Amino acid sequence: MQGEAGWTRRQLLTRSLGGALAAALAPLGCVPRAMSTDPGVVLNDVHARLNATRVARVHQPASPEAVASIVRRAGRRGQAISIAGSRHAMGGQQFGRGCQHLDMTTLDGIGPLDADRRVVEVQAGVQWPVLMDWLAERRRDETGLGLGIIQKQTGADQLSLGGAIAANIHGRGLTLPPMVNDIEAITLVDARGEIHRCSRTENVEQFRLAIGGYGLIGVVTSVSLRLMPRRKIVRRVALAGSDEVARRFDREIAAGALYGDFQFSVDAASEAFLQRGIVTTYHPVPDDTLVPRQQLTFSGQAWRELIYLAHADPAAAYERYVAHYLATDGQIYLSDEHQRSSYLDGYHALVDQHMNSREPATEMITELYVPRHALASFMAGAASLLRERTTPVIYGTVRLIDRDDETLLAWARQPWACIIFNLHCVHTRPGLAAAADSFRDLIDLAIRHEGSYYLTYHRWARPGQVEQCHPRLVDVLRLKRRYDPQERFQSQWYRHYREMFADRLT
Repeated sequence: MQGEAGWTRRQLLTRSLGGALAAALAPLGCVPRAMSTDPGVVLNDVHARLNATRVARVHQPASPEAVASIVRRAGRRGQAISIAGSRHAMGGQQFGRGCQHLDMTTLDGIGPLDADRRVVEVQAGVQWPVLMDWLAERRRDETGLGLGIIQKQTGADQLSLGGAIAANIHGRGLTLPPMVNDIEAITLVDARGEIHRCSRTENVEQFRLAIGGYGLIGVVTSVSLRLMPRRKIVRRVALAGSDEVARRFDREIAAGALYGDFQFSVDAASEAFLQRGIVTTYHPVPDDTLVPRQQLTFSGQAWRELIYLAHADPAAAYERYVAHYLATDGQIYLSDEHQRSSYLDGYHALVDQHMNSREPATEMITELYVPRHALASFMAGAASLLRERTTPVIYGTVRLIDRDDETLLAWARQPWACIIFNLHCVHTRPGLAAAADSFRDLIDLAIRHEGSYYLTYHRWARPGQVEQCHPRLVDVLRLKRRYDPQERFQSQWYRHYREMFADRLT
């Protein structure tokens, strides 16, 4: 996937880094965030920083054939393999202690693009901004708005396509299923080092198992990703209460809204805590609508200040956030470009410094699901629970998801309201224990509302909670043994659940 058909990371250095720095790095073959290939490398996740894991060696394959060769060599030597892309996942699924580790960021080709079928081939290490820029290049000589992505995770951009497939991610689409719906096919290297094409018509079970399967049965090296015609959309912003959000979303969907979310107050000292916030929706407008060059946006400095305020003065942070978003009502975006998000790597070290924290901390994400009619009751219960535990909420949002009828480890088993909490987590034994208790309590609350939670972000759920919310997990672990009898592909995530359900897997 190189040459005229696509871009590689080296070709994109100048675009992504710019200027003399990129020119100096490119001849050396350096890439952003490159990992050492020395034995005994310690890797960690980017956001929570709670998964430090020493792997045996890091490999950076440049092609699917190189991946297959590494897998076959590991098989001959009886070695296990772990797989990671941008390392933003928090549940330990990307690292395995003592594993031969695949750093997929070097598998970074894009193309070809089949504009008629609205499908593009993308290697697993490609990050969303690179793909979006590549698609923008294809539009330069075309009339119309061209093609763009359908959905991506929000909150950060530097996330790989392979990681998105492994967790079967979702964005802020109001009527969209998870990412499986956007995938035409994947290319998979299995436990024997053989390369397969998997889709809804070929190797179907592997297709349904690999997407949302956390790397259990093989290495996804590329994806045939479905695209959509880009639309121009207008942002509509309003204050709302959590007791009216579900009905408001229904009205906005009926009026044609494509995307949206509800960002709620995180000020526990206020009556608005989890009960009031900003509803933002995005509606199509005519294609000839002008997208102004200058529109309101948060600068990097403004984001740093807002993150600090969310820790130091949540009331001020909420007021600033509300004022900014209300001021953006009526702004015009493109349907793919509005999904871009800024993320400040390592931001919490600065927060700790400014707050003179004695112990390091980060945020830990959890995502809960409840039937949409139960959202108001759940949010009221969560507010009481988090106040009682004095657990600081740094950021939170509500989105919608449609049902996933395809993947074997489906988390969107019905049309859910998705509630995301970013909880402050101090990196001490008592701090971690308190965070774990809060997450388990939130899962119990979701279960009482006939809901569930996302396996992606942490491993603190009790066995009964896991079985209640993910009843097919044990079956999927058994299928993993069928496709990977030597357990070639492992991770701390897999080992955790293998041990948790050991009596059911023998």
